[in-house]
Amino acid sequence: MKILKGILSESKEYYLDTGQKIEKKISSLPQGSVKERQIAGKKYYYLQSRAGKKIVHKYLGKNKPESLMKQLEQRKVLKVELKKVNEALLMLKRAEGKKRG
Repeated sequence: MKILKGILSESKEYYLDTGQKIEKKISSLPQGSVKERQIAGKKYYYLQSRAGKKIVHKYLGKNKPESLMKQLEQRKVLKVELKKVNEALLMLKRAEGKKRG
């Protein structure tokens, strides 16, 4: 039983640490999405995001913002990873609860 408790404890520490690292990376990345608008036959790019309840558009320019789009995609991937980490932590919490009962 001690071995199982040790494994659960190590797993919990790992997932907590991983979750914190992912949250730190997410906070350093921009949020929102890139929107393309055509005005008078020309393409313009905007970063669309929320500020409270308002949707805000920030002008990015005429050229497609490839690096920003990669960062936004990376943020999406990290959010999915964070969700998986939180699900694993929930499972570990449930496993600990069943042992005690």
